[in-house]
Amino acid sequence: MRIMIVGAGIGGLTAALSLHQAGLDFVVVESTEELRPLGVGINVQPHAVRELTELGLDEALQKTGIPTTVQIYANRLGQPILTLPRGRAAGYLWPQYSIHRGHLQSLMVDALLERAGGDVLRLGLEFRDYEQDDTGVTVRLRDTRTGETVTERADVLVGADGVRSTVRARMHPGDGPLMWSGIRMWRGMTETDPFLDGGSMVVAGSNVDKKFVAYPVCARTRERGRALVNWVAELTVAKPGPLEDTSAWHAVGGVEEALAHFGDWRFPYLDVGALIEGAERVMEYPMVDKDPLPFWTDGRVTLLGDAAHPMYPVGSNGGSQAILDGRVLAHALATCDDPLQGLARYEELRREPTSELVLANRALPMDKTIRLVEERAPDGFSDIAEVLTPEELAEMAQAQKRTTDMDVKALNERPSWTVRQERG
Repeated sequence: MRIMIVGAGIGGLTAALSLHQAGLDFVVVESTEELRPLGVGINVQPHAVRELTELGLDEALQKTGIPTTVQIYANRLGQPILTLPRGRAAGYLWPQYSIHRGHLQSLMVDALLERAGGDVLRLGLEFRDYEQDDTGVTVRLRDTRTGETVTERADVLVGADGVRSTVRARMHPGDGPLMWSGIRMWRGMTETDPFLDGGSMVVAGSNVDKKFVAYPVCARTRERGRALVNWVAELTVAKPGPLEDTSAWHAVGGVEEALAHFGDWRFPYLDVGALIEGAERVMEYPMVDKDPLPFWTDGRVTLLGDAAHPMYPVGSNGGSQAILDGRVLAHALATCDDPLQGLARYEELRREPTSELVLANRALPMDKTIRLVEERAPDGFSDIAEVLTPEELAEMAQAQKRTTDMDVKALNERPSWTVRQERG
């Protein structure tokens, strides 16, 4: 069985490393001609860290990311409303990591090339179309360097090509548009002094109006006594609806506008305006997702990661779900009798849970409680117990769990998805 993966992002690379571990034949094609450590910070939840650990990446993660200790939900003044332990402190056998997305991708690429050789990753090949018959899939690609068409055969085609997936568009030609939350996001990374315990993630304010998220992402910077802080400034500017204009997607700039809304935000432990001003580059883009699909698989072709289930980042779980996709896909293909059965099993295990996450994130579940705090104590508070009841705080914790966590006991005790066999 030969599997072609379109896209060398986090999900596609997880699938590739897992297929190699299982002894299956694969190739990853990527339209980019050079992979560079681009992007900003992401969180890798314990359920995904388990999978990366089983792929032998635990040491590289420790050297690169920051183990997240707590997640603090706060008002716009930075006063904690709810503090939740993360990773091992929450009872998981694995940590949660905050990490630069580009650095995570780089360490995965390095591991893949070291283990499987350079031929398994082919850059500068853009997916165009596919056709399939009873024996396989004919994939049509375009060489971005020459413009020539490249045609190849595979037993399975995996679309891991992101939120604007061409494979998804080919599989679902009537697929609806990207759905915009009405929230504009500015993202950047700034080196500064460490704050709180050096491993805290702070989420201040709500998407009813404005929200600011900050967390450190770089172990090497921490070794120097500093913190490389990933930050996100979110501003609600419209009602939710289809995204009509994608021309400004990932636009560079917007510093002055971000400062106009967040420049006066100062927490006892963090100067938000200084973070925004100190970023080397600020990216602006909309918070989007897509409606869940009725199916991911068309014969021998399937979808993975953001191509299958783009979701709002409110649960810090999108990249982690892509990692789970890659692991389950490889396990299903390695343990089922034929590719069609394997793809059916993969979709059976992954489509419904991720569809539920998309809709749970879309509801912005934490914002209801944070909004109550802002209404009841607009000038801040000395004790959150004077603002929220124990029941309201408990519901807030459950809302976070619905968008982020897996059951601790179930994850810790679940059998491994690792399949190991010698390559023929």
